[in-house]
Amino acid sequence: MTPAPEQPELLPGMVRATAKASQAKARATRERKVAEAEITDVLPVARVLVDVPLAHLDRPFDYAVPVTMAEAARPGVRVKVRFAGQDVDGYLVERAEHSEHPGRLAPLRRVVSPEPVLSPAVAALTADVAERYAGSRADVLRLAVPARHATTEKEPSPAPPGPVPDTAEAGRAAWADLEHAEAFLAHLRTGGSPRAVWSAPPGADWPMLLAQAAATALAGGRGALLVVPDKRDVVRVDQALGAVLGEGHHVALTADSGPARRYRDFLAVSRGVRRVVVGTRAAAFAPVADLGLVAIWDDGDDLHAEPRAPYPHAREVLLLRAEREGAAALVGGFARTVEADYLLRTGWARPLMPSREIVRSALTVTVAGASDFDVHRDAHARAARMPLQVRDLVRDALTTGPVLVQTPRSGYVPSLACERCRTPARCETCSGPLALSGPTRPPACRWCGTEAEAWACAECGHHGLRAPVVGDSRTAEELGRSFPGVRVLTSSGDRVLAEVDGRPAVVVATPGGEPVAAGGYAAVVLLDAWLALGRADLRTDEEALRRWSNAVGLVRPGGRVLVVGDPGHPAIQALVRWDHAGFAERESTERRAAHLPPASRLATISGDPGAVDDAVTLLELPETAEVLGPVETDEGSRVVVRVPRARGVDLARALGQLQRVRSSRKLDPVRIQVDPYSL
Repeated sequence: MTPAPEQPELLPGMVRATAKASQAKARATRERKVAEAEITDVLPVARVLVDVPLAHLDRPFDYAVPVTMAEAARPGVRVKVRFAGQDVDGYLVERAEHSEHPGRLAPLRRVVSPEPVLSPAVAALTADVAERYAGSRADVLRLAVPARHATTEKEPSPAPPGPVPDTAEAGRAAWADLEHAEAFLAHLRTGGSPRAVWSAPPGADWPMLLAQAAATALAGGRGALLVVPDKRDVVRVDQALGAVLGEGHHVALTADSGPARRYRDFLAVSRGVRRVVVGTRAAAFAPVADLGLVAIWDDGDDLHAEPRAPYPHAREVLLLRAEREGAAALVGGFARTVEADYLLRTGWARPLMPSREIVRSALTVTVAGASDFDVHRDAHARAARMPLQVRDLVRDALTTGPVLVQTPRSGYVPSLACERCRTPARCETCSGPLALSGPTRPPACRWCGTEAEAWACAECGHHGLRAPVVGDSRTAEELGRSFPGVRVLTSSGDRVLAEVDGRPAVVVATPGGEPVAAGGYAAVVLLDAWLALGRADLRTDEEALRRWSNAVGLVRPGGRVLVVGDPGHPAIQALVRWDHAGFAERESTERRAAHLPPASRLATISGDPGAVDDAVTLLELPETAEVLGPVETDEGSRVVVRVPRARGVDLARALGQLQRVRSSRKLDPVRIQVDPYSL
């Protein structure tokens, strides 16, 4: 008999409905069991930081601990709780005997993992950072604790390392060129908490020096935390730590390690198996047991400033840790930031500096066209982009090794102007800037990509173009023509070289992309200094000197440096004399006179004009506060709030309260940054 035809179009819907009903029934059963679960008699209250990014809910909430979870629900573990009708993640930060909540406490839904990933020290640090930057603790916790990787969590911990090698003599020898360094290391080794601002001399092997400092802390029975700007720096310090400590004593934490490896290394630190950490800015929260040393290299690099709310700076996070955990602090770099100078001026830290004799023997810095002899020899020495001195220095240095040429811009010709009237060349379609991407390509818009083969100046009608700014590719092309047969390498953008060998070569790099040369560079040339000094920013001069100094720091002992720029500019003069201390003191004096950080504490409030105006109206400012603005920006509107440094805590608390009020009222969002890196 032929079977009756089915209605297949109804079957999927029936199956889905049955599945949903089964899931709902199972969920109701689980919820009933949780609600009816017996509550433990021992510390029955769990205080939980819920992962909710709302400022007015930024506090621990109390939950009851079921008997079945009493053993696993330890401080620091991840939990699931019922919050506002939903299951949300959270961290259990404390078990308590009583709760101030008058009603019945909801029980914990479950313990996600018995692994305590939030140590008490880091939990307290996240509260300090959230208050310091007027942010929410939930945002800071996302920076402090990496995402869970369940498979990795089940793996056994790595084997404990062997005994710490005795590197006391090697450490003293490595740091011997710095005044007071021996006293710093001796104090660190005996369990003290010295604080220092370290000015590295040109050519210093700073990764090895950091490794020796970490070894000294480890020899004293305490851990060390080293924070550097980027992955290339992490690799260098990682290699130095391996050479000094041997295998099994340290881990490297970077954002691009991958979720499994990053979590594996994090657990090794959290479980106390590894006690030395090197990493980028997020590593500042690493849960190092018995922390004895925090160190940051090149603290002026903007990579240390977190681009996500609440925008903390790694230097400030480490200094907060040093204060809270009684650790030694080391702020180092070839250059000295104004913030580091403030630590010295207030007596919070002491300087570690090379003597003038060591600096003089390390290198010679000259400025193109600075002397009458240079001008007499080359009439264009003060105006040409690459005067005769550059070519002479490169030619002579190539006989002994590689030469580094630093130029501020990447690309071929990133901007064009009218050859006759110097008016910037603009696209006729969208008014974007025109640029050249290669020697045989026509000018094209950097915004919309439209080619402008028949471009004519809108002001004078001239068709000729000039290049006011030249990128690294064009620079490499010019040097290649000047020195035929010589290797010319470029390092910029997404083509950054980590290192080059010691054979003769010309290496053209943008700031931050300079590769390390085996044995150091024979010479360093700094082009287009005027461009680095032409930005409209509070840190322009300081940042230019920092970038030049990092390039000069790669020169070999006795190497030569040539700067193409204004010989009278204070930043160039500081480089010539290698006087970063004097330059930082001068910048500090000017900022104090202008009431700018670090002499003052400053915050910006930006967003839609109406939202910014509402925020300023609701903000309960401390006395002596100044409100500057509003001004129009790319983000809409911005207001700057400034107070004397002594009232900085009051300003941060007022801004935190503003965040909570606006969050509870569901007002339009504004962006609040305390002590922004740039302004």
